Amino acid sequence: MVKRNKKGFEHFEERIQNELLSHTIINNNKYCQWFERTPLKSQEVRHFTQQFSVFSNLFLVAQLYKMINAVDLQEMRAAKEILANEIGCIFKPKHSESDESKQQRQLNPEDEGDPGLVNTEGTIDGGTFRFRAAHFEWLLNFAKPLGLTFQDLGKREHGTKSTLFFCDELIRIYGSHDFVQAAGASFAVENWAAAGFWKQLITGLKEFKSQQVPNLPLAFFTWHDKVEAQHKEHTHDELKDLYFSDYPFDEDQFIAAGIEMLDGVGVFWDGLNQDRLAVNGRD
Repeated sequence: MVKRNKKGFEHFEERIQNELLSHTIINNNKYCQWFERTPLKSQEVRHFTQQFSVFSNLFLVAQLYKMINAVDLQEMRAAKEILANEIGCIFKPKHSESDESKQQRQLNPEDEGDPGLVNTEGTIDGGTFRFRAAHFEWLLNFAKPLGLTFQDLGKREHGTKSTLFFCDELIRIYGSHDFVQAAGASFAVENWAAAGFWKQLITGLKEFKSQQVPNLPLAFFTWHDKVEAQHKEHTHDELKDLYFSDYPFDEDQFIAAGIEMLDGVGVFWDGLNQDRLAVNGRD
């Protein structure tokens, strides 16, 4: 176990960069590369949407486990922030809103659940709950112009083997009762989410929308892209706080859990890539 001091932390950061953030699924996601550059067919977007909806919905289970297995009240509240926002609690700005922002929200009370309008940061403490603000409902709105309904989305029965493997790995590692294992998985997930795959999806979907489905709402994806860009700014500070906390910490276990979690992420995307190749074999 490395002594926790400034030099030790710098060495730990180097290890993370070389051993964890070099993972293939962060730096060379072949499915997202294909999705970004290829004129998409309707059936390809439908399959992607169904599998992504299963991951998105079952992520709630992993996040609930993360909350239950929190090591302290602060971590439990952090987990609740994500979970409650996922199911429809809108972030309330931690700082005072401008008069213009307040007026806009007052003028559009029915739009408070619209992902194109709701806050991307803040706190759920004192926030407003809206059914329409649930992330799964945003996905439902995205899926509707594609001909997909509530019955087609979000359930385990709709997931492929690779999708379900990823979801179960999230529960096992990200939601682990072991503090270091859960922390490593969480750090890995945050860095994967901030690595740019949302932008790749948005690029492909914008082209698909312009060519085939002009009424396709993309705010679910653009909202998450904005959120992850903000999260990336905080990951270094969060890692530093974790490293110098009073809890037992093992660098090797942290990195190993992160790699294992990213392997699970890779199974999901590689599964989607294999699915589309099996259907038409095009690159």
